[in-house]
Amino acid sequence: MSEKLLHTPEGVRDIYNSECKRRLKIQDEIHNVLASYGYQDIETPSFEYFDIFNMDKGSAPSNEMYKFFDRNNNTLVLRPDMTPSIARCVAKYYAEENLPIRLCYNGKTFLNAHQHQGKLSECTQIGGEFVNDDSSAADAEIIACVISCLLKVGLTEFMIEIGEVDYFKGLMAEAGIDKDTERKIREYILLKNFFGLSEFVSKLDISEDMKKAISGFDMLFGGLDMLDHALSLVTNEQSIEAINRMKKVYTALSYYGYDKYINFDFSMINGYNYYTGIVFNGYTYGTGEPIVKGGRYNNLLSQFGKDAPSVGFAIYVDELMSAISRNKIDVDIDYSNIMVLYDMDNQQKAIEYAASMRNEGKKVELVRQSTKHNTEEYIEYAKKMHISAVVKVTDSNDIESVYGTM
Repeated sequence: MSEKLLHTPEGVRDIYNSECKRRLKIQDEIHNVLASYGYQDIETPSFEYFDIFNMDKGSAPSNEMYKFFDRNNNTLVLRPDMTPSIARCVAKYYAEENLPIRLCYNGKTFLNAHQHQGKLSECTQIGGEFVNDDSSAADAEIIACVISCLLKVGLTEFMIEIGEVDYFKGLMAEAGIDKDTERKIREYILLKNFFGLSEFVSKLDISEDMKKAISGFDMLFGGLDMLDHALSLVTNEQSIEAINRMKKVYTALSYYGYDKYINFDFSMINGYNYYTGIVFNGYTYGTGEPIVKGGRYNNLLSQFGKDAPSVGFAIYVDELMSAISRNKIDVDIDYSNIMVLYDMDNQQKAIEYAASMRNEGKKVELVRQSTKHNTEEYIEYAKKMHISAVVKVTDSNDIESVYGTM
């Protein structure tokens, strides 16, 4: 047998034993929080037509998608992003619904981005989408739901950084910046290259006030005081409205008691082009990457035929698990399996006993004892596999405890 058959391709990995148990427990706790906020489950296919995710939809670049063809020569892709899939479903199944829709998901995404060394190509995401509500209250609820999820899994030291795409767009319009120049400015901000940004902007044919405002994105970070500073830099209605909306979001989050987890960062311009308003990332100690990303995407669903404002988020489970581990947070794992050992002569008694225990909600592993292994070997195996108890069916059809407690 080739040694290669035992290994996974680059960018994917196996998850098993206690790590798998911890991940499933964390995902279950997050799902319970989403359900408590009224979110309903939805599942979308792992692969869809390429056009669902092309750049017109603001999703991943074509060369970062895993593409293949069906028998009719249609181009299919493994989904690189969950939100366009949810948008397609809402446009199809809720076409006439105008009242709020809350949907949540738990699934895999796939990105073929080799330049990100050490990054997994297959990632698990859990998230929620809030459709048909364009209010600041909906923005606040989404962020509150994120904070509730992070608190539920044991994180206490984290921060949700909030930006506003409309502030940037309004500033560009007020300064009269053309699309090519706007793209270059956006790149400087995305790379946090504020020195380069200042040098680039200094050469533009715009007013000194606008140069100061555009060059000052490195200062547009902080709390409520920063919002007042940002307000002093602009006069256009779009940017002013963006700032006032963020103040409303902050106020609502203070009602949840979550304002201490909030910071603002106007230099945050998310890589997905479909975001239209508020955007946010969640960070904690022990990981350099965001554990959660989200934002408002009011125009995405219209590309699937439904005009519906929406806001959502995705928790990146791999990053979250890394943060939980590095923060030394205990995840309470269920190790309550019971092993029932029996000889062939006692098979009926063993099966009946196992069935009765399962009816009581117990987890039972039936093991017919081999003549090649003694009872002590099975006990050592049980310890290694975190089995809580071992019982044995005796020749007199009694149940004898030989290890652990039930």
